[in-house]
Amino acid sequence: ASLFVRAGFSARSLLLFLNCRVRGRLAVVWRPVGQRPPPARSCSKMAAESMSLAADSSNAGGKKRPLPGLGGEEQLSIFESAAIAEDTGDLTDSDESLFSGLEDSGSDSSDGDDDGEEEEGDDDSGVEEKNMKRFSKRDVKISEVARKEEGESNGKLAKSDSIVRPEQTVLTAPGDEHEENTSDEEDIRNTVGNIPMEWYKDYPHIGYDLDGKKIYKPIRNKDELDEFLDKMENPDYWRTIPDKMTGTEIRLSDEQIDLIHRIQKGQYGDAKFNPHEPSIDFFTHETMIHPVTNHPAHKRSFIPSLIEKEKVSKLVNAIKLGWIKPRKPRDDTAHYYDLWAQEDPNAILGRHKMHVPAPKLKLPGHEESYNPPPEYLLTEEERLAWEQQEPEERKLNFLPQKFTSLRAVPAFSRFIHERFERCLDLYLCPRQRKMRVNVDPEDLIPNLPKPKDLQPFPTTQAVVYKGHTNLVRCISVSPSGQWLASGSDDCTIRFWEVSTGRCMRTIEVEGIVRSIAWNPNPVHCLVALTVDHSVIIVNPCLGDKLLYNATDQLIASFEKAEEEPVQPVEWTAAEGDSFDKGLRLIIKHNKMVKQVTWHGKGDYLATVIPDNGNAQVLIHQLSKRRSQNPFRKNKGMVQCVLFHPIRPYFFVATQRYVRVYNLLKQELTKKLMANCKWVSSMAIHPGGDNVICGSYDSRLAWFDLDLSTKPYKVLRHHKKALRGVAFHKHYPLFASASDDGTVIVCHGMVYSDLLQNPLIVPVKLLRGHEITRDLGVLDVTFHPTQPWLFSSGADSTIRLFT
Repeated sequence: ASLFVRAGFSARSLLLFLNCRVRGRLAVVWRPVGQRPPPARSCSKMAAESMSLAADSSNAGGKKRPLPGLGGEEQLSIFESAAIAEDTGDLTDSDESLFSGLEDSGSDSSDGDDDGEEEEGDDDSGVEEKNMKRFSKRDVKISEVARKEEGESNGKLAKSDSIVRPEQTVLTAPGDEHEENTSDEEDIRNTVGNIPMEWYKDYPHIGYDLDGKKIYKPIRNKDELDEFLDKMENPDYWRTIPDKMTGTEIRLSDEQIDLIHRIQKGQYGDAKFNPHEPSIDFFTHETMIHPVTNHPAHKRSFIPSLIEKEKVSKLVNAIKLGWIKPRKPRDDTAHYYDLWAQEDPNAILGRHKMHVPAPKLKLPGHEESYNPPPEYLLTEEERLAWEQQEPEERKLNFLPQKFTSLRAVPAFSRFIHERFERCLDLYLCPRQRKMRVNVDPEDLIPNLPKPKDLQPFPTTQAVVYKGHTNLVRCISVSPSGQWLASGSDDCTIRFWEVSTGRCMRTIEVEGIVRSIAWNPNPVHCLVALTVDHSVIIVNPCLGDKLLYNATDQLIASFEKAEEEPVQPVEWTAAEGDSFDKGLRLIIKHNKMVKQVTWHGKGDYLATVIPDNGNAQVLIHQLSKRRSQNPFRKNKGMVQCVLFHPIRPYFFVATQRYVRVYNLLKQELTKKLMANCKWVSSMAIHPGGDNVICGSYDSRLAWFDLDLSTKPYKVLRHHKKALRGVAFHKHYPLFASASDDGTVIVCHGMVYSDLLQNPLIVPVKLLRGHEITRDLGVLDVTFHPTQPWLFSSGADSTIRLFT
């Protein structure tokens, strides 16, 4: 830098000189920005041209520009003496060393040169004149060589023209600049500097070149397979590491690997360093006669210091005021930390409360006495039986013996064995501390209203209807509440008068009556019942004569269509004796019919045929005598079906689910999950928004259709399977019948406010039926107008509770 400043070079020339590097060799060219480089020429021609250009440019305004610090004549004499002394075209060793130094400065290892320049920059004042002389001599030699090679005819150039202009100077190293170039790629070097490379993490480039253009990151197309092949085939794979600064891969030399190994082992980096060299005892332990220095003591060494006096006075004042307390004498006695010192003695998990005492031994009885009573001594048969038993099955682990006196009792032979078993019992016995929860029993009982406040509900058995000789499976009450119909296993159906308990009529059928249902329309006097494979429509001919005669005329007025559609059942009208009994229509099915139920308007009825494949549910229309299967496929085994009392919904209860279908849209609306095994019976609240299901696992599930598809409440009051459930049409009551011979009446209030949940309170347990053949109460139903309850049981009786 000092050389360029002395020679009058501009700062731009200095920066270009320091930054231009090509393939490890120096080729410094000063030219205007944007000008293309000239064609390759010889070194001498380029030097001559540069000299002439320098001479012309240096005569700015017709005046020569002398070098700073030297006059014009002195410069001329220097160049002339240099040209006369050097007639040959060879450069001296000093000039070659100059070029070689420049060449090294332009190579890859520029860091060391930069350091050297920094070191030399400290001592520029003493070297400036030498550098100036070397530079002037070299320029003269280059110009003389150029003259000889060109052989110009116009004579010698003026010595003054040989002054080189820095802006036009071309310095090249001797020889071909591409002779050692073996790379086909450009030297893309990361010149971003010593900064964290994470800054370029989200950018496609990794730095900038000398022209300010981005240096893009090398494209890494190696996948795991290429990495594995490189690992297998490249012998230097283990010593190759990526360089984050340049994005290239560097192969470590043996010296570098050895250095890494030494550092990993905790050794010194330099292998030649000896950490165990003998130390030199500069200061001996012996007291010398003569001091090292014999300077007289300074005056301040024996005059009290004012600063120390001020510090001491401050410390004394702080001690007096108690700010600084003197150190207490050190107590060397051992201190032990109490682990349970901070324990709360009233805590539930206190240490003394967690103590679990060992189980106490059983106190010895009369059989362990040395003189037991005779009844405790074993006979010979008992002794043989005791010896044949397993040790775990024996009541006594020893044989009672009788001795005349305590002195005759020998030592206990199994003493050590018994002590060992006792120790095993103490440490192998699993003991667990159970936390006792003190709960007030009254808090566990929900705050329910008293049953007296929920009256009326049935409490007393009023009438017993006797007449059947076998279990009564089903009962049904007329819409007026005056008559009661019952079906039994004795192959009869009986009609009773509710108020008196008198059997008004008995009709014999050909099989067991499994279900019976009175038509809910008070205009029609009809009863439907199931007998084996048939559904029979019966006119009981009770009550108003005009009413049941009108019902017969309605049935007789049916006219068959010309083309009858194919139906899954067969409709036949009763004639002769059957008509005289009261039978009006017979609907024959393929399999046994389990249940029959009416629609609210009294024209449709549904039947359940469990073993009929995909036709388990059939719906019949009485007025047109048509039957249809509403479902293409039945999911699960159907237990019972019901019509919604108000809306066009149809409830189908399988063993585990209750499906609600919309008959108008012909789609599934809801699927209720009963979570029981299995559903046995079902009833719908008169409002239509609540359903109860009884199951064979003694559960009664209440569903709120507006709330959830899971049970709102599950009642487990019965001990055995539930056979029937029923809602009252007007009172907030529902009942459940079970095989345990009881009927439980519950208060089930459903509020019109949707935000208020239903109130369910058990109010009465009704007994009266006897359990016969493990069967109790088989069916239950309410009176349509009064808070009365009918129940039929396996004891062949029907009971009325009022």
